Amino acid sequence: MTMQQAAWMTAALVFGLGLFSLCTRRNLVRLCVSLAVMETAVLIALVALAWRPQALAPIADPSGSVYADPLPHALALTAIVIGAATLSLALALAILVFRTHGSLDVETLRDEGA
Repeated sequence: MTMQQAAWMTAALVFGLGLFSLCTRRNLVRLCVSLAVMETAVLIALVALAWRPQALAPIADPSGSVYADPLPHALALTAIVIGAATLSLALALAILVFRTHGSLDVETLRDEGA
């Protein structure tokens, strides 16, 4: 198994764990953490996409060497920033829901709204 295949397998496993947790948890904070875990799997997949054996840093060099693609790394950095912002917003909304309704359980909140 190559390093890239191992990274793809890891990304699939982490995404599956996040999806399982998302489907089985009822607490809003745990749901936010599950989404963050799934986001981490996407970042692992982006790194796996950029990996090349014996690749050099993408610096201008006329020797004709194999270079690593910098675009997935830039996308991963952007995704980290956006993910941190959306996670903090989701957790702030969870705090607001807890202060107004006194619970973070999705089923309890659903029953209250009906």
